[in-house]
Amino acid sequence: MDASTLRPAEVAVYFLKAAVAKHNDRYEYVFFKAVLAGIMLSFGGLLSEVISGGSPGLTQSNPGIVKILGGFVFPVGLVMIVLQGHELLTSNMMVFPMAVLKRVIPWWSLPLNFLIVTFGNLVGSLFFGAVLVKYSGILSAEPYASYVKSFAIKKAVDPEWHQIFLRGIGCNWLVCVAVWQAAGAKETVSKIYAIWLPIWLFVACSFDHVVANMFSVPLGIMFGADLTVAEYIRKSLIASYLGNIVGALLVGLPAVYFYLSDYDVAGLRNAEAGMVEGREGTPSDLSNEKTR
Repeated sequence: MDASTLRPAEVAVYFLKAAVAKHNDRYEYVFFKAVLAGIMLSFGGLLSEVISGGSPGLTQSNPGIVKILGGFVFPVGLVMIVLQGHELLTSNMMVFPMAVLKRVIPWWSLPLNFLIVTFGNLVGSLFFGAVLVKYSGILSAEPYASYVKSFAIKKAVDPEWHQIFLRGIGCNWLVCVAVWQAAGAKETVSKIYAIWLPIWLFVACSFDHVVANMFSVPLGIMFGADLTVAEYIRKSLIASYLGNIVGALLVGLPAVYFYLSDYDVAGLRNAEAGMVEGREGTPSDLSNEKTR
């Protein structure tokens, strides 16, 4: 394998170290990184809606092309998240179970991180949707306003609960593949390319990403879509959340089985303890290493 790419076993070890760094990070840092991740992903979601909503004629004549175009621009959000080292719930759904299974972090770190990052991603997405989209008026004219409402209905009303759940599996399977491939790449252009293709695929195929939906569905509600917050939570948020967890495990669990079955857990603990010793209140070196 080319020297510019980590071997799969090396990527698996990298994620264990990343989980330890995330576990040792200060909670307020994790929260604000999650807020920024929600905003970055919403930038990609906005651009996708601008292209898809601004092409009603093409949608009528060739809807597949519109999905391809909207999906092509969306990955910019995850690229910014990975390169800046922010906290995205869906990638943590892969990283933290791997680390808990190998006992390099305590079990309670998983639900605690999920809780903090979920609310951080939600705050960032709602802030972006309300302040930078709704109140800025950039999508208030037609055909954008109608598209924003119809897109929210298509995501949270039209499908059955089990369909959103299954779409969530397909989505985060691809998202975690993208994050895995980006971690294996050693330089920026390769990281971007490694992220772009799987994310383009999941968006064009209309799979459901719980954090992306935190922007698009509440935005539709803000614009007056026939959908309540309770309906969004019950159907879209919960179903896609659970589906995303399953999708992440379909990447993380095989990685543990294939590459980490005989990993020296004690050695990793000792190495990490040495890196964070005497640095209370600041992220470990690995927190900065996550985007390298």
